Amino acid sequence: MRDLSLLDNFRVVGIEVMEKFGTVGDHTCGMFHMPVGGVQLKVIASSGLGWDHVSVSARDRCPTWDEMEAVKRAFFKENETAMQLHVPPKQHVNYHPYCLHLWRPHDNRIPLPPQWMVGPK
Repeated sequence: MRDLSLLDNFRVVGIEVMEKFGTVGDHTCGMFHMPVGGVQLKVIASSGLGWDHVSVSARDRCPTWDEMEAVKRAFFKENETAMQLHVPPKQHVNYHPYCLHLWRPHDNRIPLPPQWMVGPK
């Protein structure tokens, strides 16, 4: 994950974040309001316990692919792969109906299919 202090222009530092987390975060975590394509996204990011994690939500709908891609590019380094997970229904955790997540393990490389299986270049 990038050094999140590089995104301080978007960092939420008010009472909302202090009451929820007890801190405004640092270079590894925080809450951010990111304008992407005319939409204000709420982003909560953390790095620890072996994972980078970014949650992304919009007020009245799920984020689009383009919005998730913009957040991925802002929060992760250019050479890092992040993933969304679709787990079995019994493992679903849903605290917000319009929130999607990006994950990256610290100690494992995310396997990728061969590019030709995804589609022509």
